Amino acid sequence: MPTPTAKICHSITEIDPAQWDRCAAGAGAYNPFTSHAFLLALEESGSVGREAGWQPFHVAVENGDELIGVVPLYLKNNSQGEYVFDYAWADAWHRAGHDYYPKLQSSIPFTPATSPKLLCADNTEENQQLLLDACLQVAEQAKVSSLHMTFLPEDQWQHAAEAGLLQRMDQQFHWHNAGYQNFDDFLAQLASKKRKNLKRERRAALENDITIHWLTGDDLDEAHWDAFYQFYVDTGSRKWGTPYLTRDFFSRASAAMADDILLIMAQRDGRYIAGALNFIGGDTLFGRNWGCIEDHRFLHFEVCYYQAIDFAISRGLKRVEAGAQGGHKVVRGYLPEATYSAHWIADPSFRDAVARFLEEERRYVTEDIEHVEQRSPFNATVDLANIRGA
Repeated sequence: MPTPTAKICHSITEIDPAQWDRCAAGAGAYNPFTSHAFLLALEESGSVGREAGWQPFHVAVENGDELIGVVPLYLKNNSQGEYVFDYAWADAWHRAGHDYYPKLQSSIPFTPATSPKLLCADNTEENQQLLLDACLQVAEQAKVSSLHMTFLPEDQWQHAAEAGLLQRMDQQFHWHNAGYQNFDDFLAQLASKKRKNLKRERRAALENDITIHWLTGDDLDEAHWDAFYQFYVDTGSRKWGTPYLTRDFFSRASAAMADDILLIMAQRDGRYIAGALNFIGGDTLFGRNWGCIEDHRFLHFEVCYYQAIDFAISRGLKRVEAGAQGGHKVVRGYLPEATYSAHWIADPSFRDAVARFLEEERRYVTEDIEHVEQRSPFNATVDLANIRGA
């Protein structure tokens, strides 16, 4: 029998799209961000690459002619666009006289959404271990300071820990579909005051003759992307300076995977004034980017959160993941959820220091999730565990 071998791919074009997607499909419910089409759009649009600080370094493990699995991986010379912040680690290592960059990052660029990173069609623990071992070997051979695997599903996070990677936790806020037939079914489970507040916000958001439009599949055209990109650039320049995604990315993604895209646009006086980009998974709606050129009270909540709930209910999706951060989502029915990352640090002394920090951080995150849940808008008779498990 041939021995499994690993290779580094400096572009996703080096891997057959059907073979990549076959590996991604084995890792669970369909996730648009691990698809070949999404990652290819990032590369070919120039949103990732050497100049962007995200050099593709994808790992493929083969057994003869058979592709066992793949790992989306990038060689990075910065910590931008990751949403799991390690700037303090980089600063400490630099102050100690060492180079933190380059590092290796297994993640979906600019996408703080949980997705599997160990992608294998035959999703056995043995095959996941082959992929993880290959990543660690690549990290050692490349002589990088560290390897980071961010926004992992919990099972892959635990697997990484068993292989010696350090465990990190954070939290996001997700909405769960408890079998609702419509938005009013969801509202019925909220406490009376919270229910009235949400209704008031939805009315106020549209009171200036604003209309909302769902665009997906063949409904999407370049005029929509021109408008949305204007929103995206405005928001990006205010938050982090230079927006990460190029205009070409949106055209390429739309051409390749339009049925996986939901663009929620707000219109007033015949022109689009705000919008939110979402991606549609097998059981989850992923909220990604928001922007606007006019400020209207509660419009952000309507477009990003309430319309996303409406769409998820209409499609029978189990969850809405509305992106990073945002404690204000809790009063709008989004519950705190742990997110998971795993980290390999080359230097033993630095690894020990990071491990101590992460142990304390995990304790804080766990306690904060419990505290935030107590501010849930749901009626006291509602079992949140049942909502999550629906």
